[in-house]
Amino acid sequence: MKRLELLRHLQKNGCQLLREGARHSWLYNTDNNKRSAIPRHSEIKDLLAKKICKDLGVAVIKK
Repeated sequence: MKRLELLRHLQKNGCQLLREGARHSWLYNTDNNKRSAIPRHSEIKDLLAKKICKDLGVAVIKK
């Protein structure tokens, strides 16, 4: 899955950019006070995208 596609999905579901790290972007879900790191690869594996959504408390993205 494309990184930008995942970021758009997370932002539509209430996540905001918390900060930019050295190799990851940190997103924060304001609704349930959770955060997760998103790597800066152009392609993110589906299993990792599913884990990121679960960590942030967001519905899993479907293709």
